[in-house]
Amino acid sequence: MAVCTLLVTALIGLIGYVFVLIRRRFNYWQDLGIACEEPHWLLGSLRGLRTTRSFPQVWTEYYNKFKGTGPFAGFYWFQRPAAFILEPSLIKHVLIKDFNKFTDRGFFHNEEDDPLSGQIFLLDGHKWKSMRNKLSSTFTSGKMKYMFPTVLKVAHEFIDVFGEMVNKSSEIEVKELLARFTTDVIGTCAFGIECSSLKDPEAEFRVMGRKSITDLRHGAIGIAFLNSFPQLSRRLHMKMTPEHIEKFFMRIVRETVAYREQNNIKRNDFMDQLIELKNNRLMKSATGESMNLTIEEVAAQAFVFFNAGFETSSTTMGFALYELAQHPDIQQRLRDECQKVLADNEFTYECMKDLVYTDQVISETLRLYTVLPLLNRQCIEDFVVPENPKFVIKKGMPVLIPAGALHRDEKYYPEPNVFNPDNFSEERVKERDSVEWLPFGDGPRNCIGMRFGQMQARIGLALLIKNFKFSVCKDTPIPIEQQMDSFLIASKSGIYLKVERV
Repeated sequence: MAVCTLLVTALIGLIGYVFVLIRRRFNYWQDLGIACEEPHWLLGSLRGLRTTRSFPQVWTEYYNKFKGTGPFAGFYWFQRPAAFILEPSLIKHVLIKDFNKFTDRGFFHNEEDDPLSGQIFLLDGHKWKSMRNKLSSTFTSGKMKYMFPTVLKVAHEFIDVFGEMVNKSSEIEVKELLARFTTDVIGTCAFGIECSSLKDPEAEFRVMGRKSITDLRHGAIGIAFLNSFPQLSRRLHMKMTPEHIEKFFMRIVRETVAYREQNNIKRNDFMDQLIELKNNRLMKSATGESMNLTIEEVAAQAFVFFNAGFETSSTTMGFALYELAQHPDIQQRLRDECQKVLADNEFTYECMKDLVYTDQVISETLRLYTVLPLLNRQCIEDFVVPENPKFVIKKGMPVLIPAGALHRDEKYYPEPNVFNPDNFSEERVKERDSVEWLPFGDGPRNCIGMRFGQMQARIGLALLIKNFKFSVCKDTPIPIEQQMDSFLIASKSGIYLKVERV
């Protein structure tokens, strides 16, 4: 009996101790007198996430509520106090000026047990720096020029398939078609595989591509635990990637690498670069240790290139067509440029520099529909905000930069909710600080695949607008409704538009 009483007392004491710790943690910003919302016991400041609010809604509402209260507001990233940045001057310190104090993203990754989590987007510290150095040569303008013909070939097939769809019906759901186009592009460049998504919407690569975005290994509690305690999660050998996703992509990479090595195949694509990094015998560290990529690291980089490349580019082009359908004057101005530049039907890598207005349309789309609306960093040593000693970002603290919300602030963009590509005319770009437009981040940890993403979107959009005219129809969702469960910005339903041949 005494033992039972002792155990019950110990349990009550432990529960009480945990409660006190949680309460102390959830009073962190209030005790410092820094503006914040009262947190939810599990989700922190992410109350209502994926049920009543989408990720982009959370960031936008928080930004609009607290902007002007200081350089940052207090935020609770699940169980962890975080700094929610509100001013471009502090954003510049985090991303550029004091980058050495904010090199990490602080996301869960566990490459030992969960090999696909060992991707450059998730890695921190020396591992990230080493991987960035290895991959930086992969995305130079020279390498883009090598991959250009491959992207263009898929784009012409896309236009043919799109034309066949128009022949059958004048109303087209463009969101899925664009995703099939970018799946084939990335599948070819990252894996060297003819995915055939354009011809077959249920092709294996398209199906697994969808699942890699939508399927989760854990529910709300598991996700909260991974994000609140990433180091403990690693010690517990937890995984983030669903088993069927890991098995599929690991198998595809192993088969592709083996086939190319055995048959000495070179395609001048992303996979070629990864295989070279795997086999280059001259890659040594200062201590003489080999720095070659393992097959698991090759798979992880190919996986993130695939995921980031097909979803972001197709989403951007989808929203661009959605806005152009509602703004026929802008669409015609864009078409005039595309038809002039591509007048002889010869689309070369060099002529992309003449698609100036096309770039403006894409940049404005990324402003209004910032695919990754939040940039995450983690502070690696205490940082006192210049001229604001009350505001201190502590070592280990998550740092949140609401890029999407910033892009819709009238302080930086007049009439911020209006689609206006002239926001990115040469003159206006020169007037703005670079950190006031962040769809690809900024500084040393910006998006390494930015050049490829821009190239893919330019080619796809230019060929579509040159050949087809887009307008709204009865099924066009106005206003567009955001998908609740996506960390990226995405439309809840398809994007239906009326399409005619030019």
